[in-house]
Amino acid sequence: MHGRQRFRTTVASAAAALLLCAGTLTGCETAGPAATAPPKPTPTPRPTPVWDRSPASLAAVGDSITRAFDACSVLADCPEVSWATGTDTTVNSLALRLLGARGTAARSWNLARTGARMAELPAQMARAAAERPELVTVMMGANDACRDRPELMTPVEEFRADFEASLVALRRTAPKAQVYVSSLPDLKRLWSQGKDTPMGRQIWKLGICASMLADAEDLSAPAEQRRNRVRDRVVAYNAALEQVCAKDPRCRYDGGAVFGFRFDGAQLSPWDGFHPSKNGQARLAEIAHRQVTAPEPPA
Repeated sequence: MHGRQRFRTTVASAAAALLLCAGTLTGCETAGPAATAPPKPTPTPRPTPVWDRSPASLAAVGDSITRAFDACSVLADCPEVSWATGTDTTVNSLALRLLGARGTAARSWNLARTGARMAELPAQMARAAAERPELVTVMMGANDACRDRPELMTPVEEFRADFEASLVALRRTAPKAQVYVSSLPDLKRLWSQGKDTPMGRQIWKLGICASMLADAEDLSAPAEQRRNRVRDRVVAYNAALEQVCAKDPRCRYDGGAVFGFRFDGAQLSPWDGFHPSKNGQARLAEIAHRQVTAPEPPA
């Protein structure tokens, strides 16, 4: 009798244990050592950012905009108010913001040339690379669109090839230099801002950017088609700059910020109504600083 009772008790205990195991998430083991927790996964190391937001030296390449032509006086460069490397505190250039006054004087170089077109950029880049800068700024291409006639504008593929060759020239000597590439400004907006200004129209008649600005008061369909053709070419140049820059991990395009900037007469030179004034140079410096110091987007 007692044996049967012990047998029923044992069977009941075993059944209860099986039911308890079946109701758990982890399961049960009837023998062997206690189960150990699985090892925690090793955290994936965060990649080191490619873009340094506080470079210690700067070289600028480009054309008359970077030389601040007609910003201080008529028919003259004024590099002290350049958006890229100027020392004028009212403009507060990109170099001043990144390097301070002493650093700007000792570790920045303005290698741009008034009148330059994209075909000249590879040589400018080679000179910039020789200085071993940590950052190179590029604003080039307005003169490729500003010709006597639209037919003379630089072909897009030629423009692209020259820009590609420029980055190759830089990388030969300065493989780790960062490159900030500005979009070209909207030349048609420039026409729309100055066409109703008598002084601007008179100066433009001297031949400034004739492909866009010639016959500024002509609102006929052919004139509008001509201006749109020039604007479309600027858009295509900007697309080429963006596409080529995107292939280089140390190159940063401004995303069209300069092209999209809604400048007005205050940002244009009082001497030619075309180049940036000191105020305009300051606005370009603000845009560049915002782009250069922006954090990298998450991978």
